[in-house]
Amino acid sequence: MGEITNFIEEAAGAFAADKALEAVDPNAGLLAKAAAAVAGFEGVGKVKEMLGGDGNSDANTNADAPAPSDDSQS
Repeated sequence: MGEITNFIEEAAGAFAADKALEAVDPNAGLLAKAAAAVAGFEGVGKVKEMLGGDGNSDANTNADAPAPSDDSQS
């Protein structure tokens, strides 16, 4: 069931990117529309990765983030 959901999300991203391009440039060619669809398809995966929606905890670690400080007084 998860694979179907992922495909639907990616297809929706491709559709949204195509419609966004169409709104910006109504005379966009086939190559531009295809590029927008691919970018939308791939973009959904990247957004899910950033938000932690794919369950991959390694992708969600930020090496540049400062370590949490321990303010407790012992």
